[in-house]
Amino acid sequence: MKKNEQNVHTYIQSFPAHVQVKLQKLREIIKQCDPDVEEKIAWGVPTFYDHGYLLQIAAYQTYIGFYTNPEALQHFEKRLAPYKTNHKNTTRLPLDVDIDETLIKDMVTYCVQMNRKKSK
Repeated sequence: MKKNEQNVHTYIQSFPAHVQVKLQKLREIIKQCDPDVEEKIAWGVPTFYDHGYLLQIAAYQTYIGFYTNPEALQHFEKRLAPYKTNHKNTTRLPLDVDIDETLIKDMVTYCVQMNRKKSK
């Protein structure tokens, strides 16, 4: 395991089992959607890069923060209606609700496409 992968793994392992499962699921979705993604700990949390900053995930007591960008939040505004967002970059995924894997996959794919488009 590479150092950055180990650091992200260590971050995930620092939480209770039910939180670890959700963080690991998000990590797997991100890697499935973008096999070229690079991950490391930045700003104290797992941060993913592809043609620059892509997104972050961070666990808190009652939710997981899923941090993308304003364009993604605007693009998925209707589908994000059940979630608390700050309309800037943050979506709160409650720990007591199953992760909407389709929504996360769509958001990750959208962010990857935007990053690659901007880098051309």
